[in-house]
Amino acid sequence: MGCLISVLVFVALLYYGVNIGEVYFRYYRLLDEMQSQAALASALDNGTIVRRIEAAVQEIGVPEDASRNLRVRRTLSPREIDIESAYSETVNLPLFNHTFTFHPKSTQPL
Repeated sequence: MGCLISVLVFVALLYYGVNIGEVYFRYYRLLDEMQSQAALASALDNGTIVRRIEAAVQEIGVPEDASRNLRVRRTLSPREIDIESAYSETVNLPLFNHTFTFHPKSTQPL
């Protein structure tokens, strides 16, 4: 009986971990794409950067709020580019409902 309870707890933790882990995995994929585009920013215009990140948002499966809240800013002093966004994802699991809010941001010198 004790072994059955241990297996049940392990499966429940695995189920919750996978579902919550997917949310963070999507966040880090978007952050990686933002950092890649920031690294290439000296050769690209802002419109191209925005289009590429919007395409990544759709491919990754991040909520569309990430595209609507996307901001690309270039500053002269210091010469750098800031790419940032904000979005939230809700996870609905048995006995667990939570909204995760994310603010991915990448800054690179130009």
